[in-house]
Amino acid sequence: MSIEATLSGWVGPSSVTEQDKQDRTERMIRDAINSHPAFADCDLKIYAKGSYANNTNVRTDSDVDIAVQCMNVIYWDEATAGAHPVSSSYTGIWTPSQLRGELVKALKEKFPDHTDDSGSTAIRINSSSARVEADVVPAFDYKYYFKDGSSRRGSRVFKKDGSKIANYPDQQLANGKSKNVATMHRYKKAVRVMKRVENAMVSAGHHREVQSFFVESLVYNCPNNVLMQNSWTDTIKGVIVHIWDTLEGDEPTDASKRWLEPNECKYLFYNAQPWSRQDGRDFAKAAWNYLGFST
Repeated sequence: MSIEATLSGWVGPSSVTEQDKQDRTERMIRDAINSHPAFADCDLKIYAKGSYANNTNVRTDSDVDIAVQCMNVIYWDEATAGAHPVSSSYTGIWTPSQLRGELVKALKEKFPDHTDDSGSTAIRINSSSARVEADVVPAFDYKYYFKDGSSRRGSRVFKKDGSKIANYPDQQLANGKSKNVATMHRYKKAVRVMKRVENAMVSAGHHREVQSFFVESLVYNCPNNVLMQNSWTDTIKGVIVHIWDTLEGDEPTDASKRWLEPNECKYLFYNAQPWSRQDGRDFAKAAWNYLGFST
């Protein structure tokens, strides 16, 4: 089979059967949470996020990510002291440990032999013949206030050790859709191809595992014209070359030249991230060699 035929065969999402399992998994998790008595007076926003929500899942990475966001409590940060208007503060009885504890109870009631709460952040629901694996993440409403008093809304996730993460799933979803439209629906196809390249390399022992979100972020930072070549061979060559060339050297001091996560709210590279610019270059080089591209 030619490389063009292989890449063209990798552009599609999960199979219909796999998508049915994903949807069923999400419904069952929602049912478990909505029927839990302790949440009767809790304002919860339950939503899919990550690759499943953004339709960039492939079969090998077909997990479902579900956020359960408590809207009774809001956490906030500010760019400068006084940027946050005090009158907009919220209070509530829910704490990170309480929210996590009740979620574990609800999920164990629904999935008694398949719930694993040993992880540092997500509660894992193991797969069955009718479901895919799922990560359920407890979260809280969150805002970041800028110097002018305007704000950006997202979610605050607490790990078991008390450390915290700010996520922006709504922005990621909107930006992914926008880039997909701007590239004549080639952006998400290119993401799926690169995820399948990563899966194939790992299976062949050609390269170490690379996080799915990182792969998506690398493709997101490729200019639209790179994603709109005449063939998938030229498109993927362009993606790999752009990653390799642009990530050479240190992180730019000019903020406008720094790469962003697909939410465009956080830089892709900084000390707290689990990956580096070199990781991106290593992945690009391995993909180029694995696909047999020539210079």
